[in-house]
Amino acid sequence: MAPLLRILGIETSCDETAAAVVSRHPDGRGEILSDVVLSQLEEHSAFGGVVPEIAARAHVEALDGLIEEALDQAQVRLCDINAVAATSGPGLIGGLIVGLMTGKAIARAAGKSLYAINHLEGHALTARLTDGLSFPYLMLLVSGGHTQLVLVRGVGEYERWGTTIDDALGEAFDKTAKLLGLPYPGGPAVERAAREGDADRFKLPRPLVGEARLDFSFSGLKTAVRQAATEIAPLNDRDVADICASFQKAISRTLQDRIGRGLARFRSEYAHLDVTPALVVAGGVAANQEIRRTLQALCLEYGFRFVAPPMKLCTDNAAMIAWAGLERMAADFAPDDLDVQPRSRWPLDASAQTVLGSGKRGAKA
Repeated sequence: MAPLLRILGIETSCDETAAAVVSRHPDGRGEILSDVVLSQLEEHSAFGGVVPEIAARAHVEALDGLIEEALDQAQVRLCDINAVAATSGPGLIGGLIVGLMTGKAIARAAGKSLYAINHLEGHALTARLTDGLSFPYLMLLVSGGHTQLVLVRGVGEYERWGTTIDDALGEAFDKTAKLLGLPYPGGPAVERAAREGDADRFKLPRPLVGEARLDFSFSGLKTAVRQAATEIAPLNDRDVADICASFQKAISRTLQDRIGRGLARFRSEYAHLDVTPALVVAGGVAANQEIRRTLQALCLEYGFRFVAPPMKLCTDNAAMIAWAGLERMAADFAPDDLDVQPRSRWPLDASAQTVLGSGKRGAKA
């Protein structure tokens, strides 16, 4: 029987400083012993987005204390853990350096193994921690820096089926909010305004709808929002609400086409599965209720199970990093050398063609 494994996780890829302790029981079940996250929202809100230098400085100031807090909450000492897992990319390089160097120092001082984790792999494997999901499954990652549809075949086995060719979805929400004078972060602000709006007032484009490839594009939609706002300026509250509702509807209809095609492809390629297939959604934009309803309806139509981990585990956190390390340990992946370097760009699917966009949260993969 496999032994009980326990890992300290560290996450500093963007504007959340996080530490967690997670266990993997002999039967493969995961247990979060602690999960501490410090948001930097107030530090960045005045700038309408994440400032890399401010983020890195905040990580330096907070991380040691958060690690102590995570260990205390888990009621463990460094001698009780098997390894340290730290995010090594993709993300803002300054933040990655802080977290990875801290992980290296702890691993060296405590004589523990180090696992340098791809942040996207943390998202990809979270559903196995929360829902005990079996391979294979599809994951839709929608965040400020990433919009991807990924086939998850196993630990370390990922095939990117679609990615944004320009802006990430979360970035499109943030920039739309800024254009309309709404506060940062833009996603929740746009969703709140949209509840009071007429989604049919503005006919906005549905990028790439109808195309066979499974990629995403949101730059043109963002431009269409700017044009619509300029034509009726100055805007009143009703105008803002209607633009937000129309924007959100265009997003939902776009995802309906893009993800629907992905679900159909999965059904075709895995017709032999004797279990209900699953679509996992992760990333901060997964909190949007209109998008969730769209995805849930698609899963019902195509016979998929809709899996959305708790929101705390959909956004950046260290529990998913620790769990990814545990999955790698259980699958007999070798730990990383202490000279491993952070990577601002690190595609989850190493064989996929690189697509560079302009996501403000660091790397596109």
